[in-house]
Amino acid sequence: GRNYQVDDKTQYRGEVGADIKYSITPSMTLDLTYNTDFAQVEVDEQQVNLDRFNLFFPEKRPFFLENAGQFSVGSPGEVDLFFSRRIGIGTSRQRVPIIGGARLSGKLNKTNVGFLSMFTEEVPAADLGGGDSTDYIQPNNFTVARVNHEFAPRSAIGAILVNRQGMGSQDEDYNRTYAIDGRWGLGKKAQVSGFYAQTATPGVEEGNHAFKLQTRYEWNGLIVNGAYTEVGEGFNPEVGFLLRPSFHKPEFLILQRIRPKKGQLGLLELRPHVSYRSYWGREGFLQTSFLHIDNHWEWKNGFEVHTGINFTVEGVQDEFEIFEGIYVPQGTYRHNEAQIVIITNPSKPVSIRTRHILGGFFGGKRYANSGTLGLRIGDQFNSEFGLSRNDIRLPNGNFSTTIFRGRLSYSFTPLIFAQSLIQYNSVLKLWSANVRFGWLQRSNSGLFLVYNQVQDELGINSRSFTIKYSHVFDMLK
Repeated sequence: GRNYQVDDKTQYRGEVGADIKYSITPSMTLDLTYNTDFAQVEVDEQQVNLDRFNLFFPEKRPFFLENAGQFSVGSPGEVDLFFSRRIGIGTSRQRVPIIGGARLSGKLNKTNVGFLSMFTEEVPAADLGGGDSTDYIQPNNFTVARVNHEFAPRSAIGAILVNRQGMGSQDEDYNRTYAIDGRWGLGKKAQVSGFYAQTATPGVEEGNHAFKLQTRYEWNGLIVNGAYTEVGEGFNPEVGFLLRPSFHKPEFLILQRIRPKKGQLGLLELRPHVSYRSYWGREGFLQTSFLHIDNHWEWKNGFEVHTGINFTVEGVQDEFEIFEGIYVPQGTYRHNEAQIVIITNPSKPVSIRTRHILGGFFGGKRYANSGTLGLRIGDQFNSEFGLSRNDIRLPNGNFSTTIFRGRLSYSFTPLIFAQSLIQYNSVLKLWSANVRFGWLQRSNSGLFLVYNQVQDELGINSRSFTIKYSHVFDMLK
Protein backbone atom coordinates (compact mmCIF):
# COMPACT_ATOMS: atom_id res chain seq x y z
CA GLY A 1 0.00 0.00 0.00
CA ARG A 2 0.97 3.65 -0.33
CA ASN A 3 0.04 6.61 1.90
CA TYR A 4 0.65 9.79 -0.09
CA GLN A 5 0.16 12.00 2.97
CA VAL A 6 3.21 10.43 4.64
CA ASP A 7 5.46 9.64 1.66
CA ASP A 8 5.27 8.52 -1.94
CA LYS A 9 6.92 5.15 -1.42
CA THR A 10 5.06 1.90 -1.85
CA GLN A 11 5.21 -0.31 1.25
CA TYR A 12 5.10 -4.10 0.99
CA ARG A 13 4.06 -6.31 3.89
CA GLY A 14 3.27 -9.97 4.30
CA GLU A 15 1.49 -11.61 7.22
CA VAL A 16 0.40 -15.09 8.24
CA GLY A 17 -2.47 -15.89 10.56
CA ALA A 18 -4.50 -18.87 11.69
CA ASP A 19 -8.00 -19.63 12.97
CA ILE A 20 -9.25 -22.76 14.71
CA LYS A 21 -12.91 -23.67 15.16
CA TYR A 22 -13.71 -26.60 17.44
CA SER A 23 -17.16 -27.90 18.37
CA ILE A 24 -16.92 -28.90 22.03
CA THR A 25 -20.55 -30.05 21.91
CA PRO A 26 -23.15 -29.74 19.14
CA SER A 27 -24.25 -26.45 20.73
CA MET A 28 -20.93 -25.10 22.10
CA THR A 29 -18.12 -23.81 19.85
CA LEU A 30 -14.57 -22.67 20.61
CA ASP A 31 -12.88 -20.25 18.16
CA LEU A 32 -9.16 -19.45 18.36
CA THR A 33 -7.54 -16.79 16.18
CA TYR A 34 -3.95 -15.60 15.66
CA ASN A 35 -2.87 -12.46 13.78
CA THR A 36 -6.50 -11.81 12.91
CA ASP A 37 -7.07 -10.10 9.56
CA PHE A 38 -10.19 -8.58 7.99
CA ALA A 39 -8.83 -7.35 4.66
CA GLN A 40 -11.77 -8.84 2.74
CA VAL A 41 -14.41 -6.90 4.72
CA GLU A 42 -16.28 -4.05 3.04
CA VAL A 43 -15.26 -0.55 4.20
CA ASP A 44 -17.55 1.67 6.29
CA GLU A 45 -20.25 3.70 4.62
CA GLN A 46 -19.64 7.46 4.66
CA GLN A 47 -21.75 9.59 7.04
CA VAL A 48 -22.21 13.30 7.75
CA ASN A 49 -22.66 14.54 11.32
CA LEU A 50 -25.17 17.40 11.52
CA ASP A 51 -25.41 17.25 15.30
CA ARG A 52 -23.12 17.33 18.32
CA PHE A 53 -23.32 13.64 19.22
CA ASN A 54 -21.57 10.44 18.10
CA LEU A 55 -22.05 8.64 14.79
CA PHE A 56 -22.71 4.89 14.86
CA PHE A 57 -20.83 2.67 12.40
CA PRO A 58 -22.04 -0.96 12.47
CA GLU A 59 -19.78 -3.97 12.81
CA LYS A 60 -18.96 -5.72 9.50
CA ARG A 61 -16.18 -8.16 10.45
CA PRO A 62 -17.35 -11.80 10.23
CA PHE A 63 -15.47 -13.00 13.32
CA PHE A 64 -17.29 -10.50 15.54
CA LEU A 65 -20.65 -10.85 13.77
CA GLU A 66 -20.75 -14.58 14.44
CA ASN A 67 -22.85 -15.18 17.57
CA ALA A 68 -22.86 -11.41 18.21
CA GLY A 69 -26.29 -11.68 19.81
CA GLN A 70 -24.75 -13.65 22.69
CA PHE A 71 -22.87 -10.53 23.80
CA SER A 72 -25.54 -7.91 23.09
CA VAL A 73 -26.74 -6.08 26.23
CA GLY A 74 -28.14 -2.57 26.47
CA SER A 75 -30.02 -0.38 24.02
CA PRO A 76 -28.69 -1.06 20.47
CA GLY A 77 -27.14 1.96 18.75
CA GLU A 78 -27.61 4.13 21.85
CA VAL A 79 -26.21 2.40 24.95
CA ASP A 80 -24.27 -0.69 23.84
CA LEU A 81 -22.42 -2.15 26.83
CA PHE A 82 -20.20 -4.15 24.46
CA PHE A 83 -19.36 -2.82 20.99
CA SER A 84 -16.93 -5.09 19.14
CA ARG A 85 -15.60 -2.27 16.94
CA ARG A 86 -13.63 -1.06 19.97
CA ILE A 87 -11.37 -4.07 19.33
CA GLY A 88 -8.95 -3.61 16.45
CA ILE A 89 -10.33 -0.27 15.21
CA GLY A 90 -9.05 3.13 16.41
CA THR A 91 -11.16 6.18 17.24
CA SER A 92 -10.55 7.51 13.71
CA ARG A 93 -11.50 4.10 12.24
CA GLN A 94 -7.90 3.07 11.46
CA ARG A 95 -6.80 -0.53 11.88
CA VAL A 96 -5.22 -1.55 15.19
CA PRO A 97 -3.44 -4.92 14.73
CA ILE A 98 -5.01 -7.81 16.66
CA ILE A 99 -2.50 -10.32 18.01
CA GLY A 100 -5.17 -12.94 18.53
CA GLY A 101 -7.65 -14.33 20.99
CA ALA A 102 -10.37 -16.83 21.76
CA ARG A 103 -14.15 -17.03 21.83
CA LEU A 104 -16.37 -19.62 23.47
CA SER A 105 -20.07 -19.41 22.64
CA GLY A 106 -23.08 -21.64 22.70
CA LYS A 107 -25.83 -23.06 24.84
CA LEU A 108 -26.03 -25.45 27.80
CA ASN A 109 -29.64 -26.58 28.10
CA LYS A 110 -31.47 -23.25 28.53
CA THR A 111 -28.39 -21.21 29.42
CA ASN A 112 -26.57 -19.14 26.76
CA VAL A 113 -22.85 -18.76 27.43
CA GLY A 114 -20.34 -16.42 25.81
CA PHE A 115 -16.67 -15.67 26.52
CA LEU A 116 -14.35 -13.53 24.39
CA SER A 117 -10.74 -12.50 25.00
CA MET A 118 -8.69 -10.56 22.41
CA PHE A 119 -5.23 -8.96 22.49
CA THR A 120 -4.15 -5.91 20.44
CA GLU A 121 -0.65 -4.64 19.66
CA GLU A 122 1.09 -1.42 20.66
CA VAL A 123 0.60 1.16 17.90
CA PRO A 124 2.26 4.56 17.26
CA ALA A 125 -0.35 7.25 17.99
CA ALA A 126 0.58 8.99 14.73
CA ASP A 127 -0.68 5.93 12.84
CA LEU A 128 -4.13 6.48 14.37
CA GLY A 129 -4.33 10.18 13.58
CA GLY A 130 -3.13 11.58 16.90
CA GLY A 131 0.07 12.37 18.82
CA ASP A 132 3.62 12.61 17.53
CA SER A 133 6.12 9.96 16.53
CA THR A 134 7.10 9.31 20.18
CA ASP A 135 3.55 8.60 21.42
CA TYR A 136 2.16 5.07 21.47
CA ILE A 137 -1.26 3.53 22.00
CA GLN A 138 -0.68 0.86 24.63
CA PRO A 139 -1.41 -2.82 23.94
CA ASN A 140 -4.68 -4.02 25.43
CA ASN A 141 -6.56 -7.12 26.42
CA PHE A 142 -10.33 -7.06 25.86
CA THR A 143 -12.39 -9.63 27.75
CA VAL A 144 -16.15 -10.19 27.69
CA ALA A 145 -18.00 -12.79 29.77
CA ARG A 146 -21.73 -13.30 29.28
CA VAL A 147 -24.35 -15.68 30.69
CA ASN A 148 -28.09 -15.65 30.01
CA HIS A 149 -30.65 -18.17 31.28
CA GLU A 150 -34.02 -18.58 29.58
CA PHE A 151 -37.20 -19.74 31.27
CA ALA A 152 -40.92 -19.70 30.54
CA PRO A 153 -42.86 -17.72 29.57
CA ARG A 154 -40.66 -15.71 27.17
CA SER A 155 -38.44 -14.73 30.09
CA ALA A 156 -34.70 -14.64 30.81
CA ILE A 157 -32.13 -13.27 33.24
CA GLY A 158 -28.47 -12.63 32.54
CA ALA A 159 -25.24 -10.85 33.40
CA ILE A 160 -22.24 -9.49 31.51
CA LEU A 161 -18.71 -8.36 32.37
CA VAL A 162 -16.70 -6.27 29.88
CA ASN A 163 -13.06 -5.49 30.69
CA ARG A 164 -10.29 -3.53 28.95
CA GLN A 165 -6.93 -4.02 30.60
CA GLY A 166 -3.91 -2.07 29.42
CA MET A 167 -0.88 -4.33 28.91
CA GLY A 168 1.71 -1.54 28.80
CA SER A 169 3.63 0.41 31.44
CA GLN A 170 0.77 2.77 32.32
CA ASP A 171 -0.62 2.51 35.87
CA GLU A 172 -4.35 1.98 36.44
CA ASP A 173 -4.97 1.53 32.72
CA TYR A 174 -8.29 -0.30 32.75
CA ASN A 175 -12.02 0.09 32.23
CA ARG A 176 -14.75 -2.32 33.32
CA THR A 177 -18.48 -2.61 32.78
CA TYR A 178 -20.76 -4.81 34.89
CA ALA A 179 -24.43 -5.38 34.14
CA ILE A 180 -27.46 -7.53 34.79
CA ASP A 181 -30.35 -7.75 32.36
CA GLY A 182 -33.58 -9.62 31.91
CA ARG A 183 -37.01 -9.89 30.40
CA TRP A 184 -40.28 -11.15 31.88
CA GLY A 185 -43.19 -12.31 29.78
CA LEU A 186 -46.62 -11.42 31.14
CA GLY A 187 -49.01 -13.85 29.50
CA LYS A 188 -48.99 -13.85 25.71
CA LYS A 189 -49.48 -10.12 25.18
CA ALA A 190 -47.03 -8.22 27.38
CA GLN A 191 -43.36 -8.22 28.30
CA VAL A 192 -41.14 -6.20 30.64
CA SER A 193 -37.39 -5.96 29.97
CA GLY A 194 -34.41 -3.93 31.12
CA PHE A 195 -30.82 -3.74 32.30
CA TYR A 196 -28.74 -2.10 35.02
CA ALA A 197 -25.03 -1.39 34.49
CA GLN A 198 -22.08 0.24 36.21
CA THR A 199 -18.60 1.11 34.96
CA ALA A 200 -15.28 1.26 36.78
CA THR A 201 -12.87 3.93 35.52
CA PRO A 202 -9.82 5.15 37.47
CA GLY A 203 -10.64 8.49 39.12
CA VAL A 204 -14.41 8.28 38.53
CA GLU A 205 -16.48 7.48 41.62
CA GLU A 206 -19.94 9.00 41.04
CA GLY A 207 -22.65 8.79 38.39
CA ASN A 208 -21.13 5.65 36.87
CA HIS A 209 -24.47 3.90 36.29
CA ALA A 210 -26.94 3.33 33.46
CA PHE A 211 -30.25 1.51 33.28
CA LYS A 212 -33.28 1.01 31.07
CA LEU A 213 -36.77 -0.29 31.83
CA GLN A 214 -39.08 -1.12 28.93
CA THR A 215 -42.60 -2.50 28.59
CA ARG A 216 -44.29 -3.84 25.45
CA TYR A 217 -47.92 -4.83 24.85
CA GLU A 218 -49.32 -6.42 21.68
CA TRP A 219 -52.92 -7.40 21.04
CA ASN A 220 -55.10 -7.55 17.94
CA GLY A 221 -52.77 -5.36 15.85
CA LEU A 222 -52.17 -2.83 18.63
CA ILE A 223 -48.58 -2.26 19.77
CA VAL A 224 -47.82 -0.11 22.82
CA ASN A 225 -44.21 0.45 23.93
CA GLY A 226 -42.96 2.53 26.82
CA ALA A 227 -39.41 2.92 28.13
CA TYR A 228 -37.17 4.99 30.38
CA THR A 229 -33.38 5.15 30.05
CA GLU A 230 -30.89 6.87 32.35
CA VAL A 231 -27.14 7.34 31.84
CA GLY A 232 -25.07 8.89 34.64
CA GLU A 233 -22.41 11.57 34.15
CA GLY A 234 -19.63 9.14 35.10
CA PHE A 235 -20.86 6.20 33.02
CA ASN A 236 -17.98 5.33 30.70
CA PRO A 237 -18.17 2.01 28.80
CA GLU A 238 -14.90 2.29 26.86
CA VAL A 239 -15.52 -1.04 25.12
CA GLY A 240 -19.13 -0.06 24.41
CA PHE A 241 -20.93 2.67 22.50
CA LEU A 242 -22.74 5.75 23.82
CA LEU A 243 -24.72 7.84 21.36
CA ARG A 244 -24.57 10.74 23.82
CA PRO A 245 -23.31 11.07 27.41
CA SER A 246 -25.30 11.71 30.59
CA PHE A 247 -29.03 11.78 29.86
CA HIS A 248 -32.52 10.77 31.00
CA LYS A 249 -34.79 9.53 28.23
CA PRO A 250 -38.52 8.77 28.40
CA GLU A 251 -40.10 7.37 25.22
CA PHE A 252 -43.25 5.69 23.95
CA LEU A 253 -44.82 4.25 20.79
CA ILE A 254 -48.47 3.54 20.00
CA LEU A 255 -49.11 1.77 16.69
CA GLN A 256 -52.23 0.13 15.25
CA ARG A 257 -52.12 -2.30 12.33
CA ILE A 258 -55.28 -2.08 10.23
CA ARG A 259 -55.97 -4.50 7.37
CA PRO A 260 -58.96 -3.47 5.22
CA LYS A 261 -61.38 -6.39 4.97
CA LYS A 262 -61.95 -6.08 1.23
CA GLY A 263 -58.58 -4.58 0.34
CA GLN A 264 -59.95 -1.32 -1.03
CA LEU A 265 -57.67 0.30 -3.62
CA GLY A 266 -55.33 -2.68 -3.33
CA LEU A 267 -54.34 -1.72 0.22
CA LEU A 268 -52.77 -4.44 2.34
CA GLU A 269 -52.25 -2.57 5.61
CA LEU A 270 -52.41 0.82 7.31
CA ARG A 271 -50.15 1.56 10.28
CA PRO A 272 -51.11 4.83 11.99
CA HIS A 273 -48.81 5.56 14.92
CA VAL A 274 -47.42 8.18 17.24
CA SER A 275 -44.02 8.05 18.93
CA TYR A 276 -42.16 10.32 21.32
CA ARG A 277 -38.68 10.49 22.78
CA SER A 278 -36.81 13.16 24.71
CA TYR A 279 -33.32 13.50 26.16
CA TRP A 280 -32.79 15.52 29.33
CA GLY A 281 -29.27 16.46 30.43
CA ARG A 282 -27.74 17.88 33.57
CA GLU A 283 -29.95 20.01 35.81
CA GLY A 284 -33.03 19.02 33.81
CA PHE A 285 -31.96 20.72 30.57
CA LEU A 286 -33.93 19.49 27.54
CA GLN A 287 -31.35 18.40 24.94
CA THR A 288 -33.72 16.87 22.38
CA SER A 289 -37.43 16.24 21.99
CA PHE A 290 -39.00 14.43 19.04
CA LEU A 291 -42.75 13.86 18.59
CA HIS A 292 -43.61 11.89 15.46
CA ILE A 293 -47.12 11.39 14.03
CA ASP A 294 -47.28 9.18 10.96
CA ASN A 295 -49.21 6.66 8.89
CA HIS A 296 -47.69 3.91 6.75
CA TRP A 297 -49.72 2.95 3.68
CA GLU A 298 -48.75 -0.47 2.30
CA TRP A 299 -50.23 -1.97 -0.87
CA LYS A 300 -50.40 -5.63 -1.87
CA ASN A 301 -47.88 -5.08 -4.68
CA GLY A 302 -45.20 -4.05 -2.15
CA PHE A 303 -45.52 -0.28 -2.71
CA GLU A 304 -45.39 1.84 0.48
CA VAL A 305 -45.88 5.51 1.37
CA HIS A 306 -45.10 6.92 4.82
CA THR A 307 -46.57 10.36 5.57
CA GLY A 308 -45.60 12.09 8.79
CA ILE A 309 -45.07 15.29 10.71
CA ASN A 310 -42.45 15.86 13.41
CA PHE A 311 -42.39 18.35 16.27
CA THR A 312 -38.78 18.86 17.38
CA VAL A 313 -36.90 20.66 20.14
CA GLU A 314 -33.11 20.98 20.26
CA GLY A 315 -31.45 22.50 23.32
CA VAL A 316 -27.85 23.64 22.78
CA GLN A 317 -25.92 24.34 25.99
CA ASP A 318 -22.54 24.88 24.34
CA GLU A 319 -22.03 26.52 20.96
CA PHE A 320 -20.80 24.03 18.36
CA GLU A 321 -19.47 24.14 14.79
CA ILE A 322 -21.95 22.36 12.53
CA PHE A 323 -20.04 23.11 9.33
CA GLU A 324 -16.71 24.73 8.59
CA GLY A 325 -16.98 28.33 9.83
CA ILE A 326 -20.69 28.04 10.72
CA TYR A 327 -21.66 27.83 14.40
CA VAL A 328 -24.91 27.05 16.19
CA PRO A 329 -25.15 29.31 19.28
CA GLN A 330 -26.58 28.41 22.68
CA GLY A 331 -30.34 28.33 22.85
CA THR A 332 -33.48 26.23 22.52
CA TYR A 333 -34.80 25.66 19.01
CA ARG A 334 -38.41 24.55 18.48
CA HIS A 335 -39.45 23.51 14.99
CA ASN A 336 -41.92 21.50 12.92
CA GLU A 337 -41.14 19.42 9.86
CA ALA A 338 -43.02 17.33 7.30
CA GLN A 339 -41.71 14.10 5.84
CA ILE A 340 -42.67 11.57 3.19
CA VAL A 341 -41.10 8.21 2.42
CA ILE A 342 -41.79 6.27 -0.80
CA ILE A 343 -40.78 2.61 -1.14
CA THR A 344 -41.31 0.27 -4.08
CA ASN A 345 -41.12 -3.52 -3.88
CA PRO A 346 -37.45 -4.35 -3.13
CA SER A 347 -37.80 -7.85 -4.63
CA LYS A 348 -38.42 -6.43 -8.13
CA PRO A 349 -35.61 -6.01 -10.71
CA VAL A 350 -35.86 -2.22 -10.25
CA SER A 351 -36.69 -0.71 -6.86
CA ILE A 352 -36.66 2.80 -5.40
CA ARG A 353 -36.66 4.20 -1.88
CA THR A 354 -36.84 7.97 -1.28
CA ARG A 355 -37.12 10.12 1.83
CA HIS A 356 -37.85 13.86 1.93
CA ILE A 357 -37.93 16.15 4.99
CA LEU A 358 -38.72 19.87 5.00
CA GLY A 359 -38.78 21.96 8.16
CA GLY A 360 -36.99 24.03 10.75
CA PHE A 361 -33.45 23.30 11.87
CA PHE A 362 -31.43 25.09 14.59
CA GLY A 363 -33.19 28.40 13.97
CA GLY A 364 -33.15 28.04 10.19
CA LYS A 365 -34.46 25.68 7.52
CA ARG A 366 -33.46 22.24 6.26
CA TYR A 367 -34.49 20.41 3.10
CA ALA A 368 -33.23 16.83 3.29
CA ASN A 369 -33.54 14.44 0.34
CA SER A 370 -32.27 10.91 0.02
CA GLY A 371 -32.90 8.27 -2.59
CA THR A 372 -31.75 4.75 -3.37
CA LEU A 373 -32.07 2.99 -6.72
CA GLY A 374 -31.74 -0.78 -6.71
CA LEU A 375 -31.10 -2.84 -9.86
CA ARG A 376 -31.12 -6.65 -9.99
CA ILE A 377 -30.61 -9.11 -12.85
CA GLY A 378 -31.43 -12.60 -11.64
CA ASP A 379 -29.23 -13.95 -8.88
CA GLN A 380 -25.99 -12.78 -10.52
CA PHE A 381 -26.04 -8.98 -10.67
CA ASN A 382 -27.12 -6.69 -7.87
CA SER A 383 -26.48 -2.95 -7.58
CA GLU A 384 -27.52 -0.03 -5.43
CA PHE A 385 -26.99 3.67 -6.04
CA GLY A 386 -27.75 6.10 -3.23
CA LEU A 387 -27.67 9.88 -2.95
CA SER A 388 -28.28 11.84 0.25
CA ARG A 389 -28.33 15.64 0.27
CA ASN A 390 -29.03 18.29 2.91
CA ASP A 391 -29.62 21.94 1.99
CA ILE A 392 -29.45 23.99 5.18
CA ARG A 393 -29.99 27.69 5.80
CA LEU A 394 -29.03 28.98 9.25
CA PRO A 395 -28.85 32.50 10.71
CA ASN A 396 -25.02 32.27 10.69
CA GLY A 397 -24.65 30.84 7.19
CA ASN A 398 -25.87 28.42 4.54
CA PHE A 399 -24.35 25.13 3.45
CA SER A 400 -25.15 21.81 1.81
CA THR A 401 -23.89 18.25 2.21
CA THR A 402 -23.90 15.38 -0.26
CA ILE A 403 -23.16 11.69 0.17
CA PHE A 404 -23.04 9.45 -2.91
CA ARG A 405 -22.82 5.70 -2.66
CA GLY A 406 -22.61 3.17 -5.48
CA ARG A 407 -22.51 -0.53 -4.71
CA LEU A 408 -22.08 -3.19 -7.43
CA SER A 409 -22.03 -6.95 -6.99
CA TYR A 410 -21.67 -9.70 -9.59
CA SER A 411 -21.60 -13.44 -8.87
CA PHE A 412 -19.85 -15.49 -11.56
CA THR A 413 -20.76 -18.65 -9.64
CA PRO A 414 -22.09 -19.19 -6.10
CA LEU A 415 -18.44 -19.18 -4.92
CA ILE A 416 -16.86 -16.54 -7.18
CA PHE A 417 -17.85 -12.88 -6.94
CA ALA A 418 -16.73 -9.30 -7.56
CA GLN A 419 -18.00 -6.40 -5.44
CA SER A 420 -17.30 -2.69 -5.31
CA LEU A 421 -18.31 0.26 -3.17
CA ILE A 422 -17.68 3.76 -4.58
CA GLN A 423 -18.40 6.74 -2.29
CA TYR A 424 -18.21 10.52 -2.25
CA ASN A 425 -18.42 12.78 0.82
CA SER A 426 -18.80 16.48 0.01
CA VAL A 427 -17.93 17.61 3.56
CA LEU A 428 -14.56 15.86 3.48
CA LYS A 429 -14.29 16.41 -0.30
CA LEU A 430 -13.34 12.76 -0.47
CA TRP A 431 -13.79 10.00 -3.05
CA SER A 432 -13.16 6.41 -2.00
CA ALA A 433 -13.20 3.07 -3.79
CA ASN A 434 -13.29 -0.40 -2.29
CA VAL A 435 -13.11 -3.20 -4.89
CA ARG A 436 -13.12 -6.85 -3.82
CA PHE A 437 -12.82 -10.15 -5.69
CA GLY A 438 -13.48 -13.40 -3.89
CA TRP A 439 -13.05 -17.05 -4.85
CA LEU A 440 -14.46 -18.93 -1.92
CA GLN A 441 -13.54 -22.37 -0.70
CA ARG A 442 -16.40 -22.13 1.79
CA SER A 443 -17.98 -19.28 3.78
CA ASN A 444 -15.41 -16.50 4.50
CA SER A 445 -12.45 -18.59 3.33
CA GLY A 446 -10.63 -18.77 0.01
CA LEU A 447 -8.81 -16.26 -2.21
CA PHE A 448 -9.51 -12.52 -1.84
CA LEU A 449 -8.13 -9.61 -3.89
CA VAL A 450 -8.90 -6.19 -2.39
CA TYR A 451 -8.13 -2.73 -3.79
CA ASN A 452 -8.72 0.45 -1.76
CA GLN A 453 -8.18 4.04 -2.85
CA VAL A 454 -8.95 7.34 -1.13
CA GLN A 455 -8.69 10.62 -3.04
CA ASP A 456 -9.47 14.21 -2.06
CA GLU A 457 -9.52 17.41 -4.11
CA LEU A 458 -5.71 17.59 -4.02
CA GLY A 459 -5.17 14.08 -5.38
CA ILE A 460 -4.72 10.52 -4.11
CA ASN A 461 -4.33 10.26 -0.33
CA SER A 462 -3.71 6.53 -0.13
CA ARG A 463 -4.22 3.30 -1.97
CA SER A 464 -3.59 -0.33 -1.18
CA PHE A 465 -3.81 -3.71 -2.86
CA THR A 466 -4.21 -6.80 -0.72
CA ILE A 467 -3.99 -10.47 -1.63
CA LYS A 468 -5.38 -12.79 1.02
CA TYR A 469 -5.75 -16.54 0.96
CA SER A 470 -7.33 -18.59 3.71
CA HIS A 471 -7.82 -22.35 3.69
CA VAL A 472 -9.98 -24.45 5.98
CA PHE A 473 -8.65 -27.83 7.13
CA ASP A 474 -11.02 -30.30 8.76
CA MET A 475 -8.60 -31.89 11.22
CA LEU A 476 -11.05 -34.47 12.60
CA LYS A 477 -12.04 -36.15 9.31
